[in-house]
Amino acid sequence: MLRIDEKLKNLVPDCMVGVVEAEVKVKESSEELVNLLNEECELLINNIKLEELSSEETIAANRKAYKACGKNPSRYRTSSEALIRRVLQGKGIYFVNNIVDINNLISMKTQFSIGSYNTENIGENIVFTVGIEGDEYKGIGKDIVNVANMPVLADEEGKFGSPTSDSRRAAIDENAEKIMMCLFSFSGKDKLESGMKEIKGLLEKYADGKNIKTTIVE
Repeated sequence: MLRIDEKLKNLVPDCMVGVVEAEVKVKESSEELVNLLNEECELLINNIKLEELSSEETIAANRKAYKACGKNPSRYRTSSEALIRRVLQGKGIYFVNNIVDINNLISMKTQFSIGSYNTENIGENIVFTVGIEGDEYKGIGKDIVNVANMPVLADEEGKFGSPTSDSRRAAIDENAEKIMMCLFSFSGKDKLESGMKEIKGLLEKYADGKNIKTTIVE
C-alpha cells in the first residue's frame, strides 16, 4: 500500500502517484520494443529544443515541486528531464531490460519520472514523503544518492526510490517476478491514466505481464 505524506502534499498540493503492479518476466528487450524507443527519441529530437525543455509543462511542474521541497532542480534533475535532455543532446539511451526500457519509453512520452521496483525487496507500507538531512542510499549506476529535501519513497527499512534516481536495493534485475511502477506526477491527474494504460499494454505484450493492477494515489 502506498500513501502520500501530508508533509509532501502541503508543499506540492498537486502531487499524485500512478501505481502499476504486475507479475512479469524480465528479459532483454525485443527488437520491436527497441524500435519503439528509438522512434520516440526521434520524435523528441524533432519536436523539442533543448533550451526549451525546462519550459515544457510537465517538466516545469517537476522543477517547481523540487524547488518547493528545497532541492535545486538544475543540480538534481528528475529522471525524465535527465533522460530527455540526454536524447536531445544526441547521446541516445541505454537499453537495460524490457521493464526498464518500458519505464523509459513512457517517461519520454509523458515527461513523468517513473520508478520501477522489485516488490520482493521493498516493504508493504510505502510512503511518498520528503527526505530529511542525511537521507541517502546506494543508487543504480552511481554510488550515493542524496535524497534530502527531495520527494522520496520510503518503507520500513528506509528510503529506496525518488523521481531522480532509484536505489540498488529495489532495482529490477532478471530475478524480479513481481514489480511496482510509480509514475510521479506533480501536476495532477492529467496523463496519469493514459500513461498507466499504455504501460499495462506494453507489459502484457513485451513482459508476459499478468495480474496487472493500476491505481492513482492522491
